Amino acid sequence: MTALSLTASGCVVVHGEREILPSATKAEAAKALQQFTTAYNKADKAYDSSLDADHVTGALSDIDAARLKAGKAVSPGGNAAHTPLELSDTKFTIPKKAGWPRWFVADAAGNKFGSARWFFVFTRHSLDEPWEAAYLTLVAPDDVPKFKTDKDGWAEAVPANSAELAVPPGDLSKAYAGYLKDGGDVFADGRHTSGWRADREKDAKRPGLVSQFIDEPLTSGDYAPLALRTTDGGALVFFTTRYYEKRTAYAGTSVPSPGKAVEALTKGEIKQSLTLEIVSTEVALDPKGSGKVKVIGRTQGLTSAKGE
Repeated sequence: MTALSLTASGCVVVHGEREILPSATKAEAAKALQQFTTAYNKADKAYDSSLDADHVTGALSDIDAARLKAGKAVSPGGNAAHTPLELSDTKFTIPKKAGWPRWFVADAAGNKFGSARWFFVFTRHSLDEPWEAAYLTLVAPDDVPKFKTDKDGWAEAVPANSAELAVPPGDLSKAYAGYLKDGGDVFADGRHTSGWRADREKDAKRPGLVSQFIDEPLTSGDYAPLALRTTDGGALVFFTTRYYEKRTAYAGTSVPSPGKAVEALTKGEIKQSLTLEIVSTEVALDPKGSGKVKVIGRTQGLTSAKGE
């Protein structure tokens, strides 16, 4: 029900936090994406995170700020290889929902990374806040699902605690972290699941070096999972994890230099070990009822490191 209250002047106020409303108009969504793209390109060209800080949040903010900091350390004069990101064939999927945060998804073709679709999730927590991109993930065109919409074209947000899916969206981050450690049958085989586990096993022991991995879920604030209903009754879910990779050299040797970009994000002196902290965002197809979750995209970035 729409909640109404009377002000001193007698006007009726509609409380948007209770009424089911579209998160944004398509014009607002298009403007948010355009402003983000402009700021993102300026920041990338100058290697200056202050230029797009007002347009990113959550995992994307962490990944982007660290990337720009490392780039600046390697190339203080800016990004000589900068090519502006150009988006086309943009589609907006805007859920109709109650409460905050409001959010929407934009996916577009980009002029980088081949035919992959660039998926953005924009969010804000009040009318006074600007729209900020919390997620950016690349998805193969064949993996893009069809979204359920009403007669007016508005999409449906799936609650984080939805029990009708194979895994509630709010539990996916924890489930994924557990899968990377111990395996299991929650996730379908693929590049970002069984393939990644195999890569880690291969990297665990290299000549003169041992690597250990620790995965953690990230689920609060702007790292919270967000899910859209698909036409088959399942959901497309965006979620975040963080993991640590500790590289330890054998006795009598030292960890190989990771390069200037990593060193720019490293505290301490790299001798016997180097611990990398990496934020990873995933997008997955979570089926209705039973079935395996399919991770269709993953974007990650080093955010900090510690040498010992």
